[in-house]
Amino acid sequence: MNQPKPIARPADMVPLARIGAVAVLTLDFPARRNAYCLQMRTQLRERLETVMADPQVRAIVITGAAGHFCAGGDVSEMQQRTLLENRERWNLVTALIRLMALGPKPIVAAVEGSAMGAGLSIAALADYLVVARDAKFGAAFLKVGLMPDMGALWSIQQRVGRAKAREILGLARAFDGAEAGRIGLANEVVEPGCALERAIAVAQEYAALPPVTTALLKSALAQGADSLDAAVRSEVEFQAVAMGSSDHAEAVRAFSEKRAPQFEGR
Repeated sequence: MNQPKPIARPADMVPLARIGAVAVLTLDFPARRNAYCLQMRTQLRERLETVMADPQVRAIVITGAAGHFCAGGDVSEMQQRTLLENRERWNLVTALIRLMALGPKPIVAAVEGSAMGAGLSIAALADYLVVARDAKFGAAFLKVGLMPDMGALWSIQQRVGRAKAREILGLARAFDGAEAGRIGLANEVVEPGCALERAIAVAQEYAALPPVTTALLKSALAQGADSLDAAVRSEVEFQAVAMGSSDHAEAVRAFSEKRAPQFEGR
């Protein structure tokens, strides 16, 4: 019997490009519609750590190669493991989730084609989500006997609310980019082929803002607030830091001098 030939895997599944102060990370495994595998997960975390620490980078775009964002988890890597092995494996994933949700720099996701399973989870973790009208989304975790992961239990609720999250995650129905915009999952819906261009433009808007307060706002929103008192306490904590920053002082000077501010991220 002829054995199927193994699919060639690119050495670099998350190439990094720079456009001014914007870093563009591309999920690049086109033979599997950019399926989310161990190599991609490891390299995505490494690239994010690099750009989050780079003072020349002010915003990040995540997109996919060859007309797709990410078709979900790589089924070829889904094998039986012990409970301990599974916990250790997913503890490593936590670092990537926290980096996306809590990292200091805003992330804009540009989605064309498939964004299924883990692809949906990655897209939902972004601070701003641009999707093509005909993009395809779905949380098929339950259909393969798995729980939603990559932060989906939190990020989907953050975007669409608990009731709609129950539907998306619990029924595992597929839906398109237009529907993603209608329910509030996507921030912006564009024509097919335009998602990356628009995402870069949004990232450049982020990059022009003060880095210190941008990072503080991202952290505050990720922490959330279940009550007015909690929200006010959070505002007091973060505003005190913001008011002491050099970026705030520069913004005040620039306003007084009627010029564009030059933020340094301090």
